Amino acid sequence: MSVAIVTGASRGLGRALAQALAGRGWDLVLGARTAKALEETAEAVRSAHGTRVVAVPGDVTDAAHRRALVAAARELGGLDLLVNNAGILGAEPLVPLEAHPLDGFRAALEANVVAPLGLVQEALPLLRGAPEGAVVDISSDAAVEAYRTWGAYGATKAALDRLSAVLAVEEPGLRVWWVDPGSMRTDMLAAADPEEAAGAPRPEDVAPAFLRLLDTRPASGRHTAAGLLGVSG
Repeated sequence: MSVAIVTGASRGLGRALAQALAGRGWDLVLGARTAKALEETAEAVRSAHGTRVVAVPGDVTDAAHRRALVAAARELGGLDLLVNNAGILGAEPLVPLEAHPLDGFRAALEANVVAPLGLVQEALPLLRGAPEGAVVDISSDAAVEAYRTWGAYGATKAALDRLSAVLAVEEPGLRVWWVDPGSMRTDMLAAADPEEAAGAPRPEDVAPAFLRLLDTRPASGRHTAAGLLGVSG
């Protein structure tokens, strides 16, 4: 039985990925900061698919929480997939760089860059032991395009992209994919740009792109959900 860790799993893309993976028979370790919402997600996934789902509430910036996530995967039998989905904007609403709070930027760096690296470090012994170990890091088009007010968040995602690329070189036995899911109807996008969020696809519509990655297992690299789903424009 395959086992995945998904962070930021209580809502949005993380919840949609949990449902999609469980639908394929995956056992799951789910992490998020809000215990009640996380357990509700875990119970919904269990009820719908009958797979083993362990909810581990906590903040991914906390090393003890990262250790608990990996320990839970070990208890389920190992780890085949790590999805670094948890992240924060750093400022809500978003503001230009001249006004961006530095404490918010530091917090975004911790959540969006340092924490994923810390979880990768914790998980590598299990991932290396998996027949088809893989890491998925959630990126953004703000990592490669310059959008007004998205500079600080985009910088953290650009840094995560670079870490992912180097990890792919250093761990040739793993697949490492960093994926831009595109705009989605999530609370995060609503906090940044309510108008864009209102017309964006649902996370459930984007999750199949990640299943396609697992089905086709392309070489490590950067992908977009639209490209994986064959959507133009």
